Amino acid sequence: MTPTVAIVTTGHDVADARLHRTVAALQRAGCRVRVRGLSSTGAGARPAGKVQRGLRALLWPWQARCDVLITIDPDTALSAWVSSRVLRRAWVADVHEDYRELLRDRAWVPKPLLAVLRGAVSLLNRIITRADLVLVADDHVPPRHAPRRFVMRNVPDVTLLPPMPAVPGDSTLGYRRAVYIGDNRTTRGLRDMVEAVAATVDDPTPWHLDLVGPVAAADRAWLDERLTRRDARTVTWHDRQPPAESWRIAAGADVGLCLLADTPAFRDAMPSKVYEYLAMGMPTVATPLPRVRELVEGTGAGVIVDGVPAAVAALRRFAAEADHRAALVANARAAGEELRQRPSPYDEAAVRIGKLAGILTP
Repeated sequence: MTPTVAIVTTGHDVADARLHRTVAALQRAGCRVRVRGLSSTGAGARPAGKVQRGLRALLWPWQARCDVLITIDPDTALSAWVSSRVLRRAWVADVHEDYRELLRDRAWVPKPLLAVLRGAVSLLNRIITRADLVLVADDHVPPRHAPRRFVMRNVPDVTLLPPMPAVPGDSTLGYRRAVYIGDNRTTRGLRDMVEAVAATVDDPTPWHLDLVGPVAAADRAWLDERLTRRDARTVTWHDRQPPAESWRIAAGADVGLCLLADTPAFRDAMPSKVYEYLAMGMPTVATPLPRVRELVEGTGAGVIVDGVPAAVAALRRFAAEADHRAALVANARAAGEELRQRPSPYDEAAVRIGKLAGILTP
């Protein structure tokens, strides 16, 4: 019998890239997959306020009809645990980020409540350790001591990416293109990316920037105003897109940007977008987070920058120096080809999930 896996998320859009990679791997493993999540385009429930989200976190796990329930957000942990025991099904918790540290990065969190909310997340993490399988996006992501824990890293699923372009970015356009795919907010480099590209607008070879992904509410007014200025005319915001459309927009870009701030949530992270840029043969311009620096400098597939002036200098050098540009591109393509040959942790996770369905389905 084909096992049914239900993925429930009260906080993630159904266009989330990790969600798409998980679904694809489960389908390759022979599972039937149902997804219940958010969408502003009608593909899922519309984002809601805190009260309605709380009700969804309570009810959606109970309403899922499946052999294996996968939850993503910590607020669903208690309901997922209890409902799975009552309904005799397996529960898998897929933890995308260190949500306890991520709270420091959220403008909507009142400072007096920060300690309380971090404590609540710690409690939910303890509940998550009771899941039949805990998937985490990286080694540092809690819960670190779950007895059935598997690191499902945010590496690309090459079956969902277009082939690496045979030829790097088009040099006949008269400009160079940078791309960023992901959530847009100050701590993820939104303002630095815009300012760096805007600084090149009158250069002999200016840069264009495509921002693909939602913009945080705290940064939306700033971005709307900034894009009205003359020097930002080469910046285009595409909002959230499904993964396939994101990479259609990114096709032909010269570099990928990853200018994350050095926050507690990001310091130990290895952003999936860096792997994806490499898999597409694009050099990466990134800030000096330790693991990002190690990968970029170790492969020679990009440039590490600290601050807007350094980012501007890196973009200008890429545009002006053909030998430097060719070396970065060659290194990125070599690293990307090697990355495309690696086994997928998503497929390994799907096998483990399929086994859970076989064990616990009556």
